Amino acid sequence: MLDVDISASLSAPLPPQPGGGSGLPASLPALAQSAEFARALTAQGQAPTILPELHNSLVTTRRFAAGFSLAMINRATLSQPSQVQEALRANGLGKTPVILSPEQPCPALANIGALPLVSPAFVARLDLSSSANQRKAALHQKWRNRLTRAQSYDLRVSRQNMPLDARHWLFLADQTQQRQRGYRSWPIELTLAYGRENKGKAKLFQAFSGSETVAAILILRHGLGATYHIAHATQTGKSLSAHNLLMWEAMTWLASKGCQQLDLGLINTEEAPGLARFKLGTGARLSQLGGTWALWMPLGRLFSPLSRCDRKLMSARAF
Repeated sequence: MLDVDISASLSAPLPPQPGGGSGLPASLPALAQSAEFARALTAQGQAPTILPELHNSLVTTRRFAAGFSLAMINRATLSQPSQVQEALRANGLGKTPVILSPEQPCPALANIGALPLVSPAFVARLDLSSSANQRKAALHQKWRNRLTRAQSYDLRVSRQNMPLDARHWLFLADQTQQRQRGYRSWPIELTLAYGRENKGKAKLFQAFSGSETVAAILILRHGLGATYHIAHATQTGKSLSAHNLLMWEAMTWLASKGCQQLDLGLINTEEAPGLARFKLGTGARLSQLGGTWALWMPLGRLFSPLSRCDRKLMSARAF
């Protein structure tokens, strides 16, 4: 089992977390549990299974060439583990191996024989329900200084629906960055399907210095929430703090449209400390997820003793 330590030492401290760093309540569904995401998957021929017995949790299933299937429940609220078993059986998934990644720590999953695979990570959630003055006051000092500096430059900011073009420069830049840093995100086709199936909910913010595009942020809206999906800044954009300006503009626009929360994604202090500081500098709070578990109900009883060994590592931790 991999144990990820959020408190790893950094060359400079992260911004302090208001309220003891306990994070915002996970009251709004994550992108992976939204109706908008379900529509995008369905358009791609990957119609998810919905579990009405489990707060309409969304389940994706991958079928392999040998006939083997693997299901996944990502960022769902799993407060009652016994209901997980009942819901899976009721929807024909009782014999299918399932990967569970709860929205909140759920160590009681060990009681039904789920095996812990990866200990809980943290995400940054930004409350957008406060006033503009409150949001600006919540900015970390260095972040606010960079915003002020960016606003003093002659940068032009645009907002538009995401172009449905796989060759758009932001997608190409993101693909290059994924290869360089060795990680994988959504396929471009899925992001395009999200934009097509959810009109006006994939918003592209771009910053221009003269005629040069120097930074961009793609935000996906879902329900009363939104998710920071893709972003990139050129060297010129970085020197002009264009990313800070775009984030502030996105925050302001989302709040004006009644969006209550912006999910800024995972915080990785070891591999991306600069990005972690950027996200937390917005005034976002850390919120702990529930880790990753494997559940195969036919072998649940056999795995139960093994599951309980790592139960403490899957419990809630203070930052």
